[in-house]
Amino acid sequence: MKHNVEAALPWALIGTASLGMFACTSSGTTRAPFLIDMAADLSVSMPLVANLISLTATAWGVSSAVAGWLADVVGRRSVLVLSLFGLAVTLVAQALAASFFWVAVWATLGGAFCGAFTAAAYAELSGRVPDAQRGRALGWVMSGQSLTLLVGVPMAAAVGSMIGWRGWLVCVGALSLVASISMAITVGRGTAGHMRGTVRPSIRDALSKRVIGLLTTGIFERICYGLAVTYFAAFLQATYGLSLVELAIPLAIFAIGSVAGTVLGGQIADRVRDRLLTFAVAMGASGFAALALFTWHPNPATSVGLGFIYVLLNALGRPSFMAALAAVPDNVRGTVLGLNGTSASVGWIGAAALGAVMISTVGFEGFGPLGAVLGLLAALGALWSRRSVRRVNSTLG
Repeated sequence: MKHNVEAALPWALIGTASLGMFACTSSGTTRAPFLIDMAADLSVSMPLVANLISLTATAWGVSSAVAGWLADVVGRRSVLVLSLFGLAVTLVAQALAASFFWVAVWATLGGAFCGAFTAAAYAELSGRVPDAQRGRALGWVMSGQSLTLLVGVPMAAAVGSMIGWRGWLVCVGALSLVASISMAITVGRGTAGHMRGTVRPSIRDALSKRVIGLLTTGIFERICYGLAVTYFAAFLQATYGLSLVELAIPLAIFAIGSVAGTVLGGQIADRVRDRLLTFAVAMGASGFAALALFTWHPNPATSVGLGFIYVLLNALGRPSFMAALAAVPDNVRGTVLGLNGTSASVGWIGAAALGAVMISTVGFEGFGPLGAVLGLLAALGALWSRRSVRRVNSTLG
């Protein structure tokens, strides 16, 4: 019986979407090992380079909301294909840019293409599988993002030590082009266009109290996650003086926790029906792990181990959160998941900005208490949304 359920999943779409997610996430996250090198090359400060995340995330969030709505109206195929192609162009343009200004301009445009792709991809996949399989399907696609940490960031550190950050961006651009071609082949015209001709959704229709609560909760979760992902490499470099080559193995171990948590979290999301409680427990635990990670660092091995535990716990709850958020009418699913991209972008902006403030004031030790508070807020937000749903169900009953 289990075999039949697994066989029913659209594996070709899942694989192609995972590749696209990997390319989109790599376009920004793999800057982490190059923050210091980019700052020196472009003659700017390291926190300013780190805040490229803010520019990317802003464009990502705006385009995600617009593209999610557009995908519900006109279909998703063209959005999926063209967004990845556009990302490839902007990555090559960044590699050729001679100043920080133009790197920032092209990174912002790249973020817009990434937001368009992720909104359409999550909506398309959520619409192709029943609720009972949605956690696993979304978990596998999110593993494409997690693989950026496992493969992308360590590979960026290793390859970048030979060809530099500019050469690495060209490599990611080539991968995005491959993903675009793969998406064009995998997603048929009738597949992503099935929303055409239905009643046009509106933002007001999509924004129920439950959805608003979850979107707010997602902001706290993304800040908590983004602090570690954006600054973990710099934290190891500043704390232990590790080189780019020496970062490869620690970052790979850190990333294994993310991949394992995402895959395992997808399985849990479809087996434990109280998805918001699952997410709340995971976020509460990850907040305490963040506190230990940034306030107790006796040696590199301990920090890497704590990083593994932290990112495992954080990733464990994400599929449950996304599956709960995707449980909306099909005609507004793209809009809701597009708005999730917007809230996630707000979280990434907050992570980059708060991280820069912490570094310039109290140092990396400030990340620990901040991560703990954010994890707790995310857990409380999920529990509030869970109680809200139960009250509605009780009233209807």
